[in-house]
Amino acid sequence: QVQLVESGGGLVQPGGSLRLSCAASGRIFRINDMAWHRQAPGKARELVAHISSGGSTNYRDSVKGRFTISRDNAKNTVHLQMNSLKPEDTAVYYCRGTVNGGNYWGQGTQVTVSS
Repeated sequence: QVQLVESGGGLVQPGGSLRLSCAASGRIFRINDMAWHRQAPGKARELVAHISSGGSTNYRDSVKGRFTISRDNAKNTVHLQMNSLKPEDTAVYYCRGTVNGGNYWGQGTQVTVSS
């Protein structure tokens, strides 16, 4: 059984920073792409950032220059460094990974940006 567990969410003031982490555990043979998605209340889940197995990254336009996705293949983890946070970044953030050929999601971590 493969599990993805996120950590690092919380409450931060506008302009602040947070670092989210996601650790994959279980019987893991291969992790391909990994990504962070988010879902705000009343809105659809959206892709925030994606990183391939080779380290290529892409971001949704609204977070470019502020968010950075990275991965540590030795530790089966992916991170999302979020800087210059805005109230509109408030959402539940979900980690997703393609592990052993299957698609897995974490349980989500709340990020609230408010003064």
